[in-house]
Amino acid sequence: MNPLAQDATAAAKRTGLLSNQIIINGGKPLRGRINVRGAKNLATKAMVAALLADTPSVLKDVPAISDVRVVTGMLEAYGVTVTETGDGELTLDPKNVLKAHFAKIDALAGSSRIPILFCGPLLHRLGEALIPDLGGCRIGDRPIDFHLDALRAFGAVVDKSYEGIRLTAPEGLHGANIDLPYPSVGATEQVLLTAVLAKGVTELKGAAIEPEIMDLIAILQKMGAIINVEPNRVIFIEGVEKLSGYHHRALFDRNEAASWASAALATGGDIFVEGAKQQELMNFLNIYRKVGGAFDIAEDGIRFWHPGGPLKPVVVETDVHPGFMTDWQQPLIVALTQAEGRSVVHETVYENRLGFTSALIEMGANIVVHEEGLESISRRVPRRPLEQAAVIIGPTPLHGADVEIPDLRGGFSHLIAALTADGQSTVSNIGIIARGYEHFVDKLETLGADFIYEG
Repeated sequence: MNPLAQDATAAAKRTGLLSNQIIINGGKPLRGRINVRGAKNLATKAMVAALLADTPSVLKDVPAISDVRVVTGMLEAYGVTVTETGDGELTLDPKNVLKAHFAKIDALAGSSRIPILFCGPLLHRLGEALIPDLGGCRIGDRPIDFHLDALRAFGAVVDKSYEGIRLTAPEGLHGANIDLPYPSVGATEQVLLTAVLAKGVTELKGAAIEPEIMDLIAILQKMGAIINVEPNRVIFIEGVEKLSGYHHRALFDRNEAASWASAALATGGDIFVEGAKQQELMNFLNIYRKVGGAFDIAEDGIRFWHPGGPLKPVVVETDVHPGFMTDWQQPLIVALTQAEGRSVVHETVYENRLGFTSALIEMGANIVVHEEGLESISRRVPRRPLEQAAVIIGPTPLHGADVEIPDLRGGFSHLIAALTADGQSTVSNIGIIARGYEHFVDKLETLGADFIYEG
């Protein structure tokens, strides 16, 4: 079994999926009501933040996804007691933090990139941290150099060993001046989680300002941190002597909400996404409306539907927040295969995030990926090295096919394509989708999808 299939199978088992493969009979609109809970990109980081406290933390709206299971396992390996105290509610007690056995961490790390964020908290609590080989989605070059450079600036000593990368802080951690060359979400989280207990003041320039980052800052402030967010992506963190546990409800998962919205559009359906909120989806909603999708915003969620008539082509440029998220373009591209005319998606964040389109082409889509991107006089996002562009000509009917899921968002996009297509599709490695989409099989059933498992 190849590593991708191994990770998918492990993720499927963690979340209770009956199989790592699903057979879908497409061509049926998705209709109904589903809910989204806390964001994968916040909940897992909030769990790591609990390591910094001297009292228990309570996190609500935690999604039942594989990545949460991975972080739970890692926290427990380090002596943190993780208790499910309610539906989607976790209590995390870090009073007995201890060094973990390498084998336990290594067994979990292959399924996620979260372990790198344990470094700062572990250096504060234990004086050392070990990073094994990291997993995560294979969507491009996501080096940990930004993380290691930041940790060195705080005073950490980085050594490579046969086990991975070992970090120590023989003289403790101190404030630092850090200027990120790119507003990396992970590196920004690393700085925040390390700086809050470091001695002195940290100035972070070039910070990511995604909603999940702001929610993490809110959590750290609840714990006792002093963090000032300034204009122009600058964040100041004043180190404090100790932090206490937090009580927090996680921000909703805007990526999952946008994915279901695209599924409604592609299948000609009507989906109410309970828990979705307008503010964090504004750029997505603008594009959704331009394409021809309809939405209605309520207090408890957002209804997304295809109002009938032809869909319209659009030009989309992905970017860091507050731009159009890279995670949104993959599900949207499936809907764009049904739009009348030429759509263009400029992917400027990851250089391999358009690889999933090869399966769509096999299913009948007319898509050309330009590996070196495309010039355009109307570009708002500066052209970046390694960017790609996809040109989608529609509408094209999709037909069933055998599809192997390559990554999280691309995988959900393959599900949407199979649901949109005429005929039967076999989709394998669906465990990867369980990394970030809670109970997605149950939700498909709720929405009236026609599918069966294959053991």
